[in-house]
Amino acid sequence: MARKAVKIEFGDFQTPAALAGDVCALLARAMPPPASIVEPSCGTGAFLVAALRRFPKAKAALGFEINPRYVEAARRALAGADARVSVERVDFFRADWERLLRGLPEPLLIIGNPPWVTNAALGRMSGSNLPAKINFLGLGGMDAMTGKSNFDISEWMLLNHLHWIEGRRATLAMLCKTTVARKVLAYAWRKRMGLGRASIYAIDAAAHFGAAVDACLLVCSSTPGRRAFDCSVHDAIDAEAPTRAIGFRDGRMVAKAALYDRWKHLRGESAHRWRSGPKHDCSGVMEFRKEGGRYRNGLGELVELESRYLYPMLKSAELANGRTETPKRWMMVTQRSVGEDTSAIRDRAPKTWRYLQAHADRLDRRRSSILQKPTPLFHVRRRPLHVQSLEGGDFRLLQEARLQDAGRSGGQADPSRRHLLFSPLRR
Repeated sequence: MARKAVKIEFGDFQTPAALAGDVCALLARAMPPPASIVEPSCGTGAFLVAALRRFPKAKAALGFEINPRYVEAARRALAGADARVSVERVDFFRADWERLLRGLPEPLLIIGNPPWVTNAALGRMSGSNLPAKINFLGLGGMDAMTGKSNFDISEWMLLNHLHWIEGRRATLAMLCKTTVARKVLAYAWRKRMGLGRASIYAIDAAAHFGAAVDACLLVCSSTPGRRAFDCSVHDAIDAEAPTRAIGFRDGRMVAKAALYDRWKHLRGESAHRWRSGPKHDCSGVMEFRKEGGRYRNGLGELVELESRYLYPMLKSAELANGRTETPKRWMMVTQRSVGEDTSAIRDRAPKTWRYLQAHADRLDRRRSSILQKPTPLFHVRRRPLHVQSLEGGDFRLLQEARLQDAGRSGGQADPSRRHLLFSPLRR
């Protein structure tokens, strides 16, 4: 049990030599040879050994580790190296990294596998291997004190690494959870840090570490004067080409940057108010095509309706392709706002009123479990006709009936309340 606690405290997932070798082989293909190699939490030294094999001309190779047993193991693994290689016992969270990295020749490679553990997990076990408690994500109010303030220790460390390489010719290559990689990139892009290139390579965490988590190799390069907001995503370290690119657009992360760039002209404020759900589960009744002076619904019925409650309807494909001048479909919408009195439909559009009444049973059979719940506020003597409001909430159109409000009329029907209305359904 004590051994497991130590493993958790130090986020102890030692990198297998084969994986370290694959990572360094990838870096050798993708970047110029580094003049300096730094592994800030080097463990037993797998990355230092692999990096020196791939980049034998590096002028300096420095490893830092808090666990004294691992410091000795890393020194033994590097026993044949010359004076340019050193491993020191250092507490990452209390080290003077500016001093330790000062003067290192560039290009600089910062490589490693930081702890895979959250600050909350360490706090529960009273672990001391933690950063100072500062609100480094800039959260406000309750977010700063509750769940959103929980973070992976590696996230905090990687953000520090990004600050180390900013303004330098440097590359950061770190194994981490994929969620951490995305958070780190989002932070860097929001802060407009100088990332020239970024890539994510998926790894099999279960095979390499026995961990059931999505994990990856995150590679970020910093070049003074260059700034990019895309990250290529690869299915494996040895993948020949990326499958997609994530990116930062208009102040937000996007999962597929190319698709966003293609369709971003659709984003923005609209002159029209957008609504969803008016024909939910009943498009056959609420959707029409115009034929001469009449309308054919989805059931094939040709009906006469007033135009007052019919609106042109556009499919997303029509919007995307600019086919908006002549709408082919029309939708019946019985309310313009939540709570609007609909009793006027009977007088203003009697054909529409009769049409809704004729299809009351079909509207009533809609599959949504939400729409089938009885309204809790009233007892209705007739079967209700369900229709969704334009505001996006679920509403029930109550047919003309004597509505009984038990809470205010002692269980007696109120004859003054004969009208058609929409009442909200409780979720």
